[in-house]
Amino acid sequence: MPAYHSSFNEFEARQAGNISILPIKTRIRGPAPVADPDQADIIDETLDLFRANSLFRNFEIKGPADRILIILILFVSDCLFKIGNARTVPTALEASKSLNTLAVDNFPIPGDANFPLNAHYAPPGSRMDAEYLRTYLTQVRQELAARLVERLYADGTNKPSKWWMAFQKRRFMNRSLAT
Repeated sequence: MPAYHSSFNEFEARQAGNISILPIKTRIRGPAPVADPDQADIIDETLDLFRANSLFRNFEIKGPADRILIILILFVSDCLFKIGNARTVPTALEASKSLNTLAVDNFPIPGDANFPLNAHYAPPGSRMDAEYLRTYLTQVRQELAARLVERLYADGTNKPSKWWMAFQKRRFMNRSLAT
């Protein structure tokens, strides 16, 4: 059974390296283009496909949107790992703060020596493209962290959903973005 791929692979978008800069629905300032609020964006797609795709060890990249999907799935995995390894079960507010900090922490981008998937990604063409990609990924990671907390704590019990936390030790493609 093949993994699920991004529906945005056919979407015409700017690229940095070989990663699509896709529009997102966001409240966070940044360089990302603004998406139609009535349509699903790459963050919705990541959250919808995370649990199914995290079961796969192999993933065939079919387009530039799949590359951003891989990065975001690995980030969700790191977020769940961080929440699961907290000393006490974090409340929604504590999880939101913790994941927002993780989202804005310094992280490697394609082309950096410590980026774990350099074999599959082209580095940005210029220093300006690299900075644009870093700020875009920071904005997307912040929005993804906020929406992930909404899904994790959707039941109102102020405890993370066990159906999501079951995937905290699961590694998509046996990789992690954490260094």
